[in-house]
Amino acid sequence: MDITLILKVAGVGILISVLNMILDKADRKDWSTFTTLAGVIIVLGIVLTEISDLFNTVRTMFQLY
Repeated sequence: MDITLILKVAGVGILISVLNMILDKADRKDWSTFTTLAGVIIVLGIVLTEISDLFNTVRTMFQLY
């Protein structure tokens, strides 16, 4: 595992939290919820690719399937 994954997730988290603060101050709580949901989906996409790579590595290591 590389530190870039952690930095990507942290970067998305910081960006989404700043956007949420700005949208809350502008009284746009509905858009704030959508940005939070978008951030969660982006992070899940990043993490799922890494988990897929992990399972492929384990499968080739133990010669499964």
